[in-house]
Amino acid sequence: MPSPRLLLGVFLFATALAAAQAPRPDVYLITLDTLRADRVGCFGAKDAQTPSLDRLCRDGVRFAQAFTPSPITNTSHATILTGLLPSHHGVTDFALPLAADKPTLANALRAAGYKTGAFIGAVILDSKTLAPGFGRGFDFYFDFPAKAAGKSRYGRVERRALDVVKRAEQWVAATKGPRFAWIHLYDPHDPYDPPPPFAARFKERPYEGEVAYTDSAVGRFLGFLEAHELYRDAVVIVVGDHGEGLGEHGEDTHGIFLYDSTLHVPLIVKLPKQHAAGVSVPTQVRTTDIAPTVLSLLGLPAMAASDGADLAPLWGRGDAAERVAFAETDYPLRFGWAPLRGVRAAGHKYIEAPRAELYDLKADPEEKKNVYEPWNAEVQRLRQTLAAANLRRPDQAAAVPAATVAELKALGYFPEKVGETTASEPSLLPDPKDHIAEQNLLHRAMMAEEDGDSAASRKALEQVLELDPKSYFALAQLGQMELKAANYRAAAPLLTQALEQRPQDATLAAALGRAHYQLGQYADARQMLETSLKLMPGQPEARKLLGAAFLKLKDYSAAEDQLEAAALLMPSDAEIYELQAEAYRALGKAQLAQKAAARAKTLRAARNPKK
Repeated sequence: MPSPRLLLGVFLFATALAAAQAPRPDVYLITLDTLRADRVGCFGAKDAQTPSLDRLCRDGVRFAQAFTPSPITNTSHATILTGLLPSHHGVTDFALPLAADKPTLANALRAAGYKTGAFIGAVILDSKTLAPGFGRGFDFYFDFPAKAAGKSRYGRVERRALDVVKRAEQWVAATKGPRFAWIHLYDPHDPYDPPPPFAARFKERPYEGEVAYTDSAVGRFLGFLEAHELYRDAVVIVVGDHGEGLGEHGEDTHGIFLYDSTLHVPLIVKLPKQHAAGVSVPTQVRTTDIAPTVLSLLGLPAMAASDGADLAPLWGRGDAAERVAFAETDYPLRFGWAPLRGVRAAGHKYIEAPRAELYDLKADPEEKKNVYEPWNAEVQRLRQTLAAANLRRPDQAAAVPAATVAELKALGYFPEKVGETTASEPSLLPDPKDHIAEQNLLHRAMMAEEDGDSAASRKALEQVLELDPKSYFALAQLGQMELKAANYRAAAPLLTQALEQRPQDATLAAALGRAHYQLGQYADARQMLETSLKLMPGQPEARKLLGAAFLKLKDYSAAEDQLEAAALLMPSDAEIYELQAEAYRALGKAQLAQKAAARAKTLRAARNPKK
């Protein structure tokens, strides 16, 4: 008869073999854009209507103190997918690519045999435009169409949560496991526009209405998993990418400051078979910890580089070892203000800014009393900790491709590349704390413009100029508005003042050139248009207008050159050929003039056929 020791060895071997051969669990990562932790029921919100997230807290592990390193969507998501801090993964601004040498969770899981799909709720995470490189590792990525039809923001720059969830459900149902699905729900982001019946139910609290609606979409997806017997054995992770200011510290939305209102996020991890269900972890953790945790749960090798750590010890044995949380934002640079860096540790937060800040989070959890003193021991310790993290300090904002400018504006962000400085240190730039009222007004102006409310947009921009008469953004935006409204005498001085601050802005120079042309100031128009085309040659409309200006100045040869170039760029523009015909007639080129006029007539007829 075999010995008990031998039988035990066989049993353990068989158990290990069965575990090795067992199918790996599905992983569902649900990121909720702009969701503050304190607006979720199981995180302490007494009047929240978040039954789906509350249910996940009961079924999984709740991390009461989870923090993102960035208050910007694409930057924070790059951290979730890589386990790296923004300075280390490089996506510190809009449209910056996630480099190929930065491995992602999707890469690792696909290499391990997972089917991978990504379902995004806003164009800011589109892998072909504003989030290049995010599609690496995904078999399917639910990008936005190149030319979205209609004027509604839904389908053009944003998707409702239920539309995202339905597409994810289709993919899951059609895909054999193991599966990794990333589902991004954008709705809590402003503008706060909850659909019925949430709009009526939360008439006075539209942000909370968006949260409740998003929670209902999460509930639908969880119900789908249950109906297909996929919920019990799956890993489900729900996390906010960042929070929302909601007026705290004067910040209406997010992106500028590094306070807990925009960095403290809900994080819930539901484990297979509801292991550790109902556990609440008070220890400070970070969204950098998500990717390492998933790989550890699946028994897969860790990434070569990571700024995070496995969360399992915290629910396994209640390990309370502190995890230092870093934070950074470069978004203030878009307004010409200093970027910020911060660190949260040992009950204190230090924010590196032109006017530095220190908060005792135990005595002052709302960060209302800045107790910074340069000789303070906590300041010295946290400064050293922050320096050791090696967070990059840029001296200018990143450039944004022209094709993505409209989308960023529709989402309420300022895409223009500004903030270039000759200062030896970014800390010599203005402190964002001194300008947050301007940023709020600029944001309101952009959202009003997106809604077609030019009066509200104009009022907000005029209020910005009352605070700062030299605000480039307000001058440029108002100038463009006046130009669009054909108020050329009002547009020209506004655009001139803006261009004085940013002489390398080709778009602004072209706009000023158009204003001068319409005012009959053809020499000034020519100068501005030539300046614009030197800075950015590929502007067919600017070339056409420059050709028209040369015609007015009776420089017919120069007009001929510009209009021929414009015709090559816009061969179906009838107006160009009409202008060409005028130039050719003045030059005595009757045959060419006749040919150009005939071409213009054909194009006009094709565009307006007789019924």
